[in-house]
Amino acid sequence: MVLHLDRDHSMNNGHAQHNGHKEDTHMLNREQEQVIVAGEQRPAAAQVDYPRLLELGRELLVALGENPDREGLAGTPRRWADWWREFIEYDPGTTETTFSSVSTDQIVCVSGMRVFSLCEHHLLPMWCDVAIGYIPGDKVLGLSKFARIAHQFAHQLQIQERLGQQIADEVSRITGTNHVAVIVKGEHLCMSARGIRTPGVMTSSVMRGSFRTDRDLRAEFMQMIQP
Repeated sequence: MVLHLDRDHSMNNGHAQHNGHKEDTHMLNREQEQVIVAGEQRPAAAQVDYPRLLELGRELLVALGENPDREGLAGTPRRWADWWREFIEYDPGTTETTFSSVSTDQIVCVSGMRVFSLCEHHLLPMWCDVAIGYIPGDKVLGLSKFARIAHQFAHQLQIQERLGQQIADEVSRITGTNHVAVIVKGEHLCMSARGIRTPGVMTSSVMRGSFRTDRDLRAEFMQMIQP
């Protein structure tokens, strides 16, 4: 099952064309959008209350009817707390390495990046395949930084739609371009392991700048990310 969500609450730079691409305003609605200013600082990473996590891990085992002191579970609260700390306090490293752009009429695209996150509604895992495209202005983003940015925002309690928006925000902030596209395809354990218990893939998209207004440009990007 594939669900296509093609609305975002992002930026609109006001340009109807980019480098000769045709304008298309019939497929997507124009909205007043927030401009991401290049050079803004990224949000500080969250920190967990590790001693409290240790307590909660033990309490959880008791609530599940288990003996937290039995063999096999004695170290579980610590391992569980360690995992939460590793997940929430994840450090993506340097994400802001850029280089001078040699062309402003090309789509730069990186696809096939798989990241792990947690659904904030059920605290269950989701695996997301991320594709990012943008049209550079004066600078281009270092290749490995795309994956670092995707992991940075995946390592928090998330919903898939917001993950795509945050990735687009960060790429715009670092590169200074409004022309950004992000496609996220997610498999959610909250769907396959509970409730309907049926595997499925949800697809969400964020299209900004010329990717939003230009049908031909959008189609070119979608073709580029096909496996």
